[in-house]
Parts: sequence; C-alpha cells; structure tokens
Amino acid sequence: MEFLLRMIKVLPLADWLALGAFFAGWVGYVHFAKARAQRRPSVLASTNRIRKEWMLQTTYRENRIVDGAVAQSMASSPSFFASTTIFIIGGLMAAIGATDKASELVQELPFAARTSTLVLDLKLLVLTGIFVHAFFRFTWSMRQYSFGALLIGAAPSPKSFETVTDAEYRRRYADRSGRVMGLAAETFNDGLRAVYFSFAAVLWFLSPLAMVLGTASVIWVLYQREFHSEVVAMLNEQV
Repeated sequence: MEFLLRMIKVLPLADWLALGAFFAGWVGYVHFAKARAQRRPSVLASTNRIRKEWMLQTTYRENRIVDGAVAQSMASSPSFFASTTIFIIGGLMAAIGATDKASELVQELPFAARTSTLVLDLKLLVLTGIFVHAFFRFTWSMRQYSFGALLIGAAPSPKSFETVTDAEYRRRYADRSGRVMGLAAETFNDGLRAVYFSFAAVLWFLSPLAMVLGTASVIWVLYQREFHSEVVAMLNEQV
C-alpha cells in the first residue's frame, strides 16, 4: 500500500494521463471490435463462421483423425506465444530486481525521458502485467482447443446422426463444437492484442506522448487488419 501511495505522488500527471489513455484505448477497442463485427465481417467473425462449417462437415465423416490433428495443430500457435511470454516475464522480473542498472540503460536511449527508479519500477510492473495477462489468455486458448478436439473425438458416427428424427441435432452439435473452437480463437486473439499493445507500453520509457501515439498506432493497425485487410475480403468472397 505504501508503495502505491509513493507511486501516486511520484508519477507525473502526464504519465498518469498517458497510462489512462493506454488502457482506455485497449479496453475501448476490444468493445468496439465486438460491436463492429456485428455490422461488418472481421477476421475473427469470418473464421468463426468457417469453423462452424468445418464442424458440420466433420459430422459427415467416418474417419475424423485429420480433423482431430488439425484441431490440435491450432493449439501450437498459442503454445508458442505462451512459452515466449514466460521468457519475457522472466526478463522483466530480472529487470525489476536490478532497477538501478536498468535505469542507467534506459537513460542511455535517445529521447528517453529521465525518470526516477521508482517510476521505472512502475513502468516495468505495467509491462509485466500486460504479458502476464497475455500468458493466461494463451494458455486458456490452448485448453479450449483441446476441448474442441474432445468434441470432435466424441462426435457420434454419421449413421447416428441420420437415425435422429430431429434434423437440428446435427446442426446443434456442429454449432456447439464450432463455438468452442471459436472461443479458443477469440482467446488467442485477446493474447495477441496484448502483445501488440505491449509495444505501445514500451514507448512509455521514451515519453508519455510516445506512449499515446503508440497506442493510437496499434489501434489503427489492429483495425485495418481485422476489418479492412485483404484476407477478410477473401474469407467472405462468395465461392
């Protein structure tokens, strides 16, 4: 508690405003992207639609080994990022343990703001928190992909679907499986966003203004890639 009170007193107003703009931009973009996806297809919404179609086609196949292998291979990306964030978190914790040397290194950077050791500790803690959040999202995505693979393995045989009088049974099973795979992708996407915004947080070591400009740049890049990239057009192209 005493540490936080000291932080509040020591951290300049410009840094507090930059930090507020950073988190407001991050949280605001997450909510904006979800609302925007309801009106304009995004990469995530487009691929989620394909995942449901994939799960529907899976119910027609007797041999689902390939489907299970594909589901497990999708977990390799969040697994890689989870491992990477562990190393980054370890490096940041080491930097916090040697703040004096880290402060000297930061001050040698061109255009870097001259700050106290206490303020540098706060900046390192914020950056560490971002990667901790990313780590939890990546690991949860890995588990969700495993749940999706379980649903593929537990799917009834095609003949079982045909014997059910309710024609919606197959669709409901495919929608449920596709939704689980979609949730895994959404969680992975949350982790990737955290990595993107970590670059804006790194700019805080230069100046509060650089952090604000970096946050705006990250939001612009994410928006362009999620809603106006060429891959979005290709995913939604009528075959």
